[in-house]
Amino acid sequence: MSAPCRPHDARLAAHGAEDRFVSTEPNDLLAANRAWAGATEAREPGFFTRLARQQSPRYMWIGCADSRVPANELVSLLPGELFVHRNVANVVVHSDLNALSTVQFAVEHLKVAHIIVVGHYGCAGVRAAMRDLRVGLADNWLRHVQDVRLRHREQLDALPPERQEDVLCEMNVIEQAGNVARSTVLQDAWARGQKLAVHGWVYGLRDGLLKDLGVTMDGPQAVLEVPAAALRRCACAGAGQEPQ
Repeated sequence: MSAPCRPHDARLAAHGAEDRFVSTEPNDLLAANRAWAGATEAREPGFFTRLARQQSPRYMWIGCADSRVPANELVSLLPGELFVHRNVANVVVHSDLNALSTVQFAVEHLKVAHIIVVGHYGCAGVRAAMRDLRVGLADNWLRHVQDVRLRHREQLDALPPERQEDVLCEMNVIEQAGNVARSTVLQDAWARGQKLAVHGWVYGLRDGLLKDLGVTMDGPQAVLEVPAAALRRCACAGAGQEPQ
């Protein structure tokens, strides 16, 4: 039996690897969708019928809204296999009912086993927070990333300037993963014995690779120690030092 068609494979099958699809109008997207749906159904008959019955993803992805970081494609998962929430700079704070409602749905209804907070190098939101750039209304949202910068200002200021933004990207992921783990949704899930882990990764736009930041938390006992240790490793690695 042939392997199921992955999202990016289906588009290449529809348009040809060399004849790359370039959209200039919204109608182009509708045409591309029809081609993708047809190629997917041809390769795996009944795919959409099965997909319509239910979604049962094992993973939740909390990432940046950047268009260069397409969650499903990066990990080669099909529709229905990854539950996704995205915003500017992959921020999760306890006052954001949008993010927390999505996390609660993923944990309590979809029963995901893993929540992965994913940032990326070259994030414009992180750059704005690092350089105190004004971008408009989003300044208020990016205040959360600036708070991360200020909490770790001493370590960041000690780094070479060319490393500071990348390290802040990593620190922001670690801090946001900690916020997820400290949320009432996760604490309640662990209290009732639900098996669930939170992870923090960062994506490289230049090489297409995901990096595990070593901030996996699978219970309340890990919430304090694991992020702190990951932040120390992050700062030391940025400075080219071994963690103490």
